[in-house]
Amino acid sequence: MTLIIGLLIVISSVIGGYLLSHGYLLALWQPYELLVILGAATGALIISNPPHVLKAVKSGFPQLLKKSGHDRQAYLEILSVMYELFMRSRRGGMLTLESHVENPDESYIFQQYPKLMSDHHYAVTFLTDYLRLMVGGNMNSFELDNLMDIEIATHEHETEQPANALSTMSDGLPGFGVVAAVMGIVITMGSLDGPVDETGAHLAAALVGTFLGILLAYGFVGPFASALRHIAEDETIMLNCVKTTLVATLNGYAPVVAAEFGRKAVPSHLRPSFSELEEHFNDVGTTEPSSGG
Repeated sequence: MTLIIGLLIVISSVIGGYLLSHGYLLALWQPYELLVILGAATGALIISNPPHVLKAVKSGFPQLLKKSGHDRQAYLEILSVMYELFMRSRRGGMLTLESHVENPDESYIFQQYPKLMSDHHYAVTFLTDYLRLMVGGNMNSFELDNLMDIEIATHEHETEQPANALSTMSDGLPGFGVVAAVMGIVITMGSLDGPVDETGAHLAAALVGTFLGILLAYGFVGPFASALRHIAEDETIMLNCVKTTLVATLNGYAPVVAAEFGRKAVPSHLRPSFSELEEHFNDVGTTEPSSGG
């Protein structure tokens, strides 16, 4: 929704200001200028990025239309999952978590949070991978902390590549606008011996090329890149929340205290209060179903 609102504001402000200044709207419709600018920019994007980044750029646009899944409820759910798992391990040992981390889709604990499982699958995979190491290995908290830092840094680099690619494309769009404008000037110079109105139309089309390049860069592609970067940052923040909670657990803190460590890693505008988190823990409980888990 915010994407659509932002686009409408950009378009209405630019076009509205132009029309209020008694501009002729059809003069801005220059499809061949758009072909030069967008075609060249897209080609440069393809040249400068490997296929997997191009695929990520393509799949990133639908995410911009969706409401961000990284909200207060998402953090309540990921902290609650960890709290329940650690309460279970505290009662029966880490080996009691084996079935849950090996098959989270079939775990009654994870099944309580279908939104978490569908919208934050990487965070769930990250959690279960390190729980598996905690169950089956003898790694200390320092070793696991370093390993998680490496994975988070790698994931952050990977998820920021689409935003970086679009940002580079945005930087080049004004230049391609100048290219289109120069080509328009060349055409204009070739028509100087023609009617004045024809020469003026060619000159206007050339200037529109510069206008379109700048507008596309700063009004559309640049903001798209920033929005994709925010999505990547949100995922990294959630992974750091999981990491902080896991490390606190490895250092011997009780589940409720470890969850508090994780809560402190949540941004302030999304961070649930301590009482809210405690109330959520009480609501979900840690009782196993009668059919077993």
